[in-house]
Amino acid sequence: MGHREDLLEGAKRCLLEKGFVRTTARDIVKESGANLASIGYHYGSKDALLAQAYLVLAEESGDAFDRGDLTAPAGSLERFQEVWGNVIESLGRPGTMWHLGMELVVMGDKLPAVREIVAKAQGEGGRGVIPAFMGGEEPPVDHPSVGTLGKLYMTLMTGLIAEYMLDPESAPSAEELTEGMRRLITAAQSTEVSQP
Repeated sequence: MGHREDLLEGAKRCLLEKGFVRTTARDIVKESGANLASIGYHYGSKDALLAQAYLVLAEESGDAFDRGDLTAPAGSLERFQEVWGNVIESLGRPGTMWHLGMELVVMGDKLPAVREIVAKAQGEGGRGVIPAFMGGEEPPVDHPSVGTLGKLYMTLMTGLIAEYMLDPESAPSAEELTEGMRRLITAAQSTEVSQP
């Protein structure tokens, strides 16, 4: 591995251990074995490196949505429950990166460069999770489902992580999320029928 890759791996480890705000450039250098100047040379800044490390961690955690064990038909409520069950199970594992998103929400004003880079990539995250729920391949960037389904799934994810971080015992289960969605669909369908 070269310095660029070493820095990225070191930054990932620092993020998981210390989070965004508490990670210093010196921490990354110590963890990676690279030198301080190489952060600027390869990434431009510590914040840009941390943002890139976060995006890689997020991509690597994508298996929480689809670990290859989904059996329910794509687009079904059963699939919805399977996927959220996988995500909830991953939230309880040690060393996961889910808390980092909450840190960005709460402390993002102290990390404007990181927040900007991650915010731009948020749509990509939504695009990436659509196949787990709906089957098929990732839709093109400009496909309408990216701005609808992708955003819905990412909003549910953010809320779920917040609830879980606050109190894992009272956070919703996959079954509760699915029953809530079932009731929402039923209410929407009955409203459509009663409309003139």
